[in-house]
Amino acid sequence: MRARPAAFYRHPLALVESEAIGPGTRVWAFAHVMREARIGADCNIGEHCFIESGVVLGDRVTVKNGVAVWDGVTAEDDVFLGPNAVLTNDLRPRSRLRRDGPLPTLLKRGASVGANATLLCGITVGSYALIGAGSVVTRDVPDHALFVGNPGRVVGHVCRCGGPLGKRQRLKTCRECGTKYTVSRGGLVKESGAARTQTTS
Repeated sequence: MRARPAAFYRHPLALVESEAIGPGTRVWAFAHVMREARIGADCNIGEHCFIESGVVLGDRVTVKNGVAVWDGVTAEDDVFLGPNAVLTNDLRPRSRLRRDGPLPTLLKRGASVGANATLLCGITVGSYALIGAGSVVTRDVPDHALFVGNPGRVVGHVCRCGGPLGKRQRLKTCRECGTKYTVSRGGLVKESGAARTQTTS
């Protein structure tokens, strides 16, 4: 007989209305997860977070303290949202005026958003991209991009581990884990012996 997966943890001071929460996820004090939100396994929802109906979070997503995630936002597996990061879902907000629906925002696998960064809606943040603290993101961010400033811009590239990639034109090497990437027309190509996997940049 197979053991049932462990239930998620909810702090006694958290308000959790959704049933669609994966095993091992932790929801801490004063967080509010609305009924139609979907949260994967082994996520961490920090204190004073708000997860609105219609939000989809993959597995192992970290939402640090003070982050509100609005309807229309999808975060794939292993996404990190830093403290007080700001997400939006309406480019022309007005009080009590409801439009056809939220403008969707996609955070692809492994993307990280630094503390106090602001993301306008309707954009895609690429896989393993890193948004610097306090940055303002008004357009799509490529995979593996290091994206900083107001308005934000690409200033370099980062590895899957988060380490900076070297500046060489055709070959970039992570200074921390040694993973190598080559630059091609389609983006960065991770070197892995005979097999190579491509990520758009």
